[in-house]
Amino acid sequence: MTNSTILVTKKSKDYELIDSGEGEKLERFGKIVVARPDPQALWRKLKPDLWKKADAIFLREGRDGGWSTNGKVPDNWFIELGGLKFKIHLSAFKHVGLFPEQVENWGWMMKCLTTSPLTPLLGKERGKSQVLNLFGYTGGASLACAKAGAEVCHVDGSKVAINWAKDNVEASGLSDKPIRWILDDAVKFVTREIKRGRKYDGIIMDPPAFGHGPGGEMWKIEKDFLILMDLCFQVLSDKPLSFLINGYASGYSALAYENNLLELKKKFGGEIESGELTIEESGGARILPCGIFARWSS
Repeated sequence: MTNSTILVTKKSKDYELIDSGEGEKLERFGKIVVARPDPQALWRKLKPDLWKKADAIFLREGRDGGWSTNGKVPDNWFIELGGLKFKIHLSAFKHVGLFPEQVENWGWMMKCLTTSPLTPLLGKERGKSQVLNLFGYTGGASLACAKAGAEVCHVDGSKVAINWAKDNVEASGLSDKPIRWILDDAVKFVTREIKRGRKYDGIIMDPPAFGHGPGGEMWKIEKDFLILMDLCFQVLSDKPLSFLINGYASGYSALAYENNLLELKKKFGGEIESGELTIEESGGARILPCGIFARWSS
């Protein structure tokens, strides 16, 4: 087993974790300061006065909730993070369309696509490296891979998320990059790709604990995850570059995901990392845990 790795997203020009605690986090996206729930913040706030200056607050009442703003928050605005641009929108369920803790993973994926000794070989054989991004959401990973020169297949069960990802592609100046947009259930899509004989050099997945496909297909991670992993192994090329699994709110350890990647290391060599995704508060006193990951590279 590998030693646990902590990936840390730090303050940048357009993003900052100002403070956290008591089940909430206070963030800055561009010039807009947002306060929203985060159950991982099981400690006291350090800067209580700054919370009073939030432009938008997500208020939860029982199982329901919604945003309260000061009237200065636009419907949409754009920020830059990790060399990419993203549309921010205060959507339902406290989300804003971006997971800043993924910045380190974006950099890792770009490195896999540009510095692996296999990359020139793949280019000669098939042209661009092929990357499959499952549960692609608003496209952070897809943008990073496209920017690194890959041909990307972005799959998500939400038309809203896919359109949002397209806005991010345009804002990032990547509209000319080869990205296929697929509105589909992940398991059904990969099953069809196997039948078509399609192969991918890199696979990214961010499976939720529970969800629905565009046709009402139900996803439960405890039932469907291993099925999807088996299918993904079948669409990996014979000279793969990378495989990344992210996890949010599923209750699993990063080691559970790492164990699924041991087969790749046994077959192809390479390295495995696993651990936590985090964001550093301003000042560096604390880091906020945001999820888990496991990743293999050739």
